[in-house]
Amino acid sequence: MSRSALVENVTAMLEDAGFLVSERCAIRPKSFDVAARRGRDTVLVKILGNIDAFDGQTGAEMRRLGEYLRATPMVIGLRTRDEDLKPGVVYFRHGVPVLSPDTAMDLFVEEVPPLIYAAPGGLYVNIDSEILADAREDREWSLGKLASELGVSRRTVSKYEDGMDASVEVAAKLEELFEAPLTSPVDVIDGADEVRDGEPTPDDPAVDPEDEPIVTVLTRVGFDVHPTERAPFKTVSENADRRRQMLTGHSEFTKTAEKRARIMSSVGKVTETTSVYVVERATRESVDETALIEEAELEEIEDADELRDLIRERGGEPA
Repeated sequence: MSRSALVENVTAMLEDAGFLVSERCAIRPKSFDVAARRGRDTVLVKILGNIDAFDGQTGAEMRRLGEYLRATPMVIGLRTRDEDLKPGVVYFRHGVPVLSPDTAMDLFVEEVPPLIYAAPGGLYVNIDSEILADAREDREWSLGKLASELGVSRRTVSKYEDGMDASVEVAAKLEELFEAPLTSPVDVIDGADEVRDGEPTPDDPAVDPEDEPIVTVLTRVGFDVHPTERAPFKTVSENADRRRQMLTGHSEFTKTAEKRARIMSSVGKVTETTSVYVVERATRESVDETALIEEAELEEIEDADELRDLIRERGGEPA
């Protein structure tokens, strides 16, 4: 399957699942292909045939964007160099969850979350520690007795009851012994941090020197500004209470800039953010709902309210 066909299929699947899906980010470099939102759940999705192409720089960018836009970064792919991705399994690359199309279909359309995740050493599942402890006590088994049945140490059984995850083989043996389900799903949307690399959000990249005047103004009027490297916008900015985000682009107003502004508008609708494109000279007020502001106009802005009013006039931002 070509990558374009895969993107189309994944987009259609998300729409069938009730997501509002953005326009495809068809400009390079790009950290994600589409943004999608259903209810309170927002995802930034990178779609790849071979997930080995997903590098650390892109992973770091997606994790930063997920933090700033309150979205879950995610890769949907078909295979690695060595094997196809297994259905029902969540993989991780550079701290970002990776699903096969079948796993994504089960999660989003059928609303059946995966039970298994891949980590160094094999495949693992989340054991419901309280149910396990209750089942053992109901059988009047000691920790040592259960350890003997499983072929593991007493200390390992104690760790399972303290919340440590188990291999697929051990989990299957536990459910066979107690004749009851003991596993809990992998919470890809809200709980991926629990099983992925326990690392903090990667640091922001350096500001592009061409964008420093824009960042200076936004910072002066009260925004926390986060530069990007591979997104269709140059920065994500947050106001003081972190309740409002703004996507900002900056370049000459060319056909490519117009395309970027249109993508920003589409992504902004999904992520419920304002989008602004700063140009040297504007010949119109907006591209879709992305406001166009001239560099000289921006430099004269004195506070966040003035900037918000100007954006509302140009881009149709809701009051």
